[in-house]
Amino acid sequence: MDYFIICIFALFGSGLTLFSGFGLGTILVPVFGLFFPIELAIALTAIVHFLTNLFKLGLVGKHANKKIIFKFGLPSLLASLIGAYILNRISAAQALYVYEWMGREFMIMPVKVLIALLLIFFALMDVMPRLANLHLDKKYLPLGGLLSGFFGGLSGNQGALRSAFLIKANLSKESYIATGVVIACVIDITRLSVYATHVFNPSTLQNVPLLLAATLSAFVGAYIGNKLVKKITVKFMHYLVAGMLVIFGLLLGCGII
Repeated sequence: MDYFIICIFALFGSGLTLFSGFGLGTILVPVFGLFFPIELAIALTAIVHFLTNLFKLGLVGKHANKKIIFKFGLPSLLASLIGAYILNRISAAQALYVYEWMGREFMIMPVKVLIALLLIFFALMDVMPRLANLHLDKKYLPLGGLLSGFFGGLSGNQGALRSAFLIKANLSKESYIATGVVIACVIDITRLSVYATHVFNPSTLQNVPLLLAATLSAFVGAYIGNKLVKKITVKFMHYLVAGMLVIFGLLLGCGII
């Protein structure tokens, strides 16, 4: 049963997140967490996430915008390290509110509320007529990378902020997807270096068959998603990303993720 549940979520999550540019880790961590300790669940998810992004890179990498990768990706990477460092220093920060739901305790954290508001704001920019036609000037890309990386390092939710900026950068749907995948691969390499002690431990090695099954399922999802890219419009993708940003922002702000 654990194989079936994890593989199904990996397949559908990978296909959906090919368009959005974020969400696979958010989907897989709680699913792995049903069967493993949270530290191991995070490490297993990081491996599947990275391998899937490498596979996506092979599928769509040729469409990546190199200038945006440099202007947005490099500041994002550097700022994520700063954000992660600060997170370690303020990990004991008090929650704004703590509540219980379905037998679990959830905490509403100040940083996550701020990120949630940013995500919902960017989502509304994509659906409100007066703002939908605005595009992110290239000169603001480094600032977008800094904000995405910093808050991503601070909260672990970098993908959503990255997508919120890139979706306004006047890219084609193929270039938007590919550019996000390249930046995500770089971020994943950095994350895996941090998780190295969890990745290369006996518990992880014991679950290699499950890890391979989940990764192959994610590959299939990414392959199917890539086939569907040709059949969707840029407008549909903008609405899809906007909808996922709102959902993600609400869940984040409520302390559920």
